[in-house]
Amino acid sequence: DSEEVNGRKVALITGITGQDGSYLAEFLLEKGYEVHGIVRRSSSFNTGRIEHLYKNPQAHIEGNMKLHYGDLTDSTCLVKIINEVKPTEIYNLGAQSHVKISFDLAEYTADVDGVGTLRLLDAIKTCGLINSVKFYQASTSELFGKVQEIPQKETTPFYPRSPYGAAKLYAYWIVVNFREAYNLFAVNGILFNHESPRRG
Repeated sequence: DSEEVNGRKVALITGITGQDGSYLAEFLLEKGYEVHGIVRRSSSFNTGRIEHLYKNPQAHIEGNMKLHYGDLTDSTCLVKIINEVKPTEIYNLGAQSHVKISFDLAEYTADVDGVGTLRLLDAIKTCGLINSVKFYQASTSELFGKVQEIPQKETTPFYPRSPYGAAKLYAYWIVVNFREAYNLFAVNGILFNHESPRRG
């Protein structure tokens, strides 16, 4: 692949301002990547976890890192950003991730966490990047929900018990489907709760 030969390493991260996104951005910058992040427009500036990575947060660009306004509910902006950035790797860490709130915001959670993943995968296809991009989907232990066995493993049956878990289950399977239908390098990582000083 020509991108690999040229050594071009360009990552696009959704959820870059969160716990995992901020650590991932830091890690990839140290590895020499050009890092792009998608941030939602907010009345309060919510980039505290990544401000140390660039000198001027208001400019949204510093060296090898650039932030783009966007949203997982807006397919047009996702296509525009992916077409402009032409990433070699996409990390989908963005989500409405509060389990309890997902019962109050069930439709929104499904739109962001479930259909938002489909929008990203479709944008990869629309931009003609199926053969040149690697896609990582941050899945969740909430897929298991009602525990069927301890410990859980990859073959444990899914039984989500919240709108959040159900939305993430759709995301999990749409990633599998794109991998099998289009031969896209697309993987799910099933994450359990993990702590750090940056946890929200």
